[in-house]
Amino acid sequence: MENPGYCSGSFDGLHHPSDDDDDDMVDIAGATLDFSSTDDVPPLNRDFAAGMNGNGPAKLVDPLEDPVPGLGTYEDFNTIDWVREKSKDRDRHREITKKSRQSTVALLHSVSDAFSGWLLMLLVGLMSGALAGGIDIAAHWLTDMKDGVCLIGFWFNHEHCCWTSNETTFQERDRCPQWQSWGELITGTSEGAFAYIMNYLMYIFWALLFSFLAVTLVRAFAPYACGSGIPEIKTILSGFIIRGYLGKWTLIIKTITLVLAVSSGLSLGKEGPLVHVACCCANILCHLFTKYRKNEAKRREVLSAAAAVGVSVAFGAPIGGVLFSLEEVSYYFPLKTLWRSFFAALVAAFTLRSINPFGNSRLVLFYVEFHAPWHLVELAPFVLLGIFGGLWGALFIKANIAWCRIRKSTRLGHYPVTEVLVVAALTALLAYPNSYTRMSGAELISELFNDCSLLDSSQLCGYKQVSNSLADRPAGEGLYTALWQLALALIFKMMITVITFGMKVPSGLFIPSMAVGAIAGRLLGVGMEQLAYYNHDWLIFKGWCSPGADCITPGLYAMVGAAACLGGVTRMTVSLVVIMFELTGGLEYIVPLMAATMTSKWVADAFGREGIYEAHIRLNGYPFLEPKEEFEHSSLAVDVMRPRRSDPALAVLTQEGMTVGEVETLVESTHYSGFPVVVSQESQRLVGFVLRRDLLISIGQNHILICVSHFNVNPQLPSDNAPEAPPPLRLRGIMDLSPFTVTDHTPMDITVDIFRKLGLRQCLVTHNGRLLGIITKKDILKHMAQIANRDPDSILFN
Repeated sequence: MENPGYCSGSFDGLHHPSDDDDDDMVDIAGATLDFSSTDDVPPLNRDFAAGMNGNGPAKLVDPLEDPVPGLGTYEDFNTIDWVREKSKDRDRHREITKKSRQSTVALLHSVSDAFSGWLLMLLVGLMSGALAGGIDIAAHWLTDMKDGVCLIGFWFNHEHCCWTSNETTFQERDRCPQWQSWGELITGTSEGAFAYIMNYLMYIFWALLFSFLAVTLVRAFAPYACGSGIPEIKTILSGFIIRGYLGKWTLIIKTITLVLAVSSGLSLGKEGPLVHVACCCANILCHLFTKYRKNEAKRREVLSAAAAVGVSVAFGAPIGGVLFSLEEVSYYFPLKTLWRSFFAALVAAFTLRSINPFGNSRLVLFYVEFHAPWHLVELAPFVLLGIFGGLWGALFIKANIAWCRIRKSTRLGHYPVTEVLVVAALTALLAYPNSYTRMSGAELISELFNDCSLLDSSQLCGYKQVSNSLADRPAGEGLYTALWQLALALIFKMMITVITFGMKVPSGLFIPSMAVGAIAGRLLGVGMEQLAYYNHDWLIFKGWCSPGADCITPGLYAMVGAAACLGGVTRMTVSLVVIMFELTGGLEYIVPLMAATMTSKWVADAFGREGIYEAHIRLNGYPFLEPKEEFEHSSLAVDVMRPRRSDPALAVLTQEGMTVGEVETLVESTHYSGFPVVVSQESQRLVGFVLRRDLLISIGQNHILICVSHFNVNPQLPSDNAPEAPPPLRLRGIMDLSPFTVTDHTPMDITVDIFRKLGLRQCLVTHNGRLLGIITKKDILKHMAQIANRDPDSILFN
């Protein structure tokens, strides 16, 4: 072992032997590879000193019996092999079950292994719920800090500050001496132009400070913490590897900057990023359990459940969260994952409820209950809201993708901090004068969902008081002012959200989309209410809306509009209806929600079948085979496979006879992630498939063993036992003997389905058992891009 350059564990030693190599050394480059299907024998048929200390024979590493450390791990920006991962887990489970019959310790290990999944779900639920509670409390406090400060303790938000005050009145319950606006603190009075200007300037200052801190932290410590995170999580759950996207730094920075971004007043929400936060928690906790740490497919089952947890803590909707994960995010969702998602979402919701971040014993800020039933005639305006939601969703996706493409292709993308500051300043400047754009998205939605009572001080309840009843009231001056402000807020929200989503800060889309729909719904609801008041004798109102009756609930229209717009943007259906039902507690309003949601999806699909997350996946070039997308072209496997007619021959390994040197040359001259193994170059009969990484690691390991055995031979062995030539390296253990194959005439729609449902990385194409070519996931994505007249080289796939 005098020569570390030759006999080392590094690949540098393997590929670049030093110039002073001993001539008597075994030359591994001359050794042959043997993939034959006979029983494996050790690469060297003799013992050598264990640990190089002469204490007895050591067992040579056989990849079949003792897998090489690191074998089968994946590089960054690669796709996992689902079939291989599931097979590894089955083998591991069989081994544990077999050993459990042999001893009590092994039985206990088997029980703990079976229970580990549920324990992991419990930890994910607790951690995500605690983080979500902290984010809600901190965001509420910082949002209020833009308006003023609590004199009895700066850590109190506005509501908590005024809770203990005896000076508050019912009409002005948000005002108390303990809470002072910045204008009042600086000028000594809350009235007048100077106080207003000071409040305005302080609002802009805090908005710029929070947004600057958010974008700076993201840029400096965790670039993956920006955006919603759902497009990337969908891609990761489909089997793609993005190292660091779900790491601890991403979790820490995303949690901090999410609070700052929401508090800055930018038109974004925390719901989408909370899914990312929950998945980060799950990924980090997976490292505590060997079963999930070492198996990428098993880890993705946990991440699917974590996505459900994220929505559960975002909306206080555990059932909706499970359905969201199933409908919108997950790629592989077995029944076992459904149960565990349900359990984790329950734990997370319970944790959040225990923290009680909103102080109202509810899981969400805008929990409302409507008292008046809806009538069949109202389905027409509900469908109208669905049409608006679909049109808005399609328009928003096209506009936002166009803006993001400009950001990627121009110099704008080189200045993320400047962009965030400019948008934050513009948002604060335009939002402050309008009370409906000044308040946070969640507060705005809560206000719009509100069902007016007699003592309600909201401007939206500014009706003329003609009687002591809640119903049958004409609009007053306050309501007309509120409607004009809402109309301006609608235009502002629609435009500013387009340029905000996709910036380099954590940004969710649920709340801004719901806010747009809620404003439109409230405007339509008030219009319907006034129409019914002044036209009781019309045919559509006769019989169910008599004078003095509480006919129309504007808050219900706001809720339906919110669902319609969110559905138009994300194309969610079932999960969205359940989330909205859990938000409001109104079981009888499911039919209006279903009608609006389905209408918005149909209308939006007429302009393009991609939701906002799928559009961003395509924009970023992630290798994602959309399960909802139909492949309608009539091409065959032979049309898509490589090599094409003009390409060089397929790079293959032969079953016997190839030397290590020839394999090294082949590996160094190509960038392929794996190689088919054939009987011989002449016959091209398929034997199996071997991954590049496994091949290199196994050759490197065998190389070390040959070196060790040559220099540490037991001195009692006769010298004529030394082999004259290196024996063949048996590598059947790393070869996939049953690679997935299709014939050259297999229709591509069937091939695409095979790739989607089995999560394949590649599939070999044969004709009568003879290897013709290979189809990878990248080939399919490029082919689909060409059919859709898109750039096929935009796909990020290693």
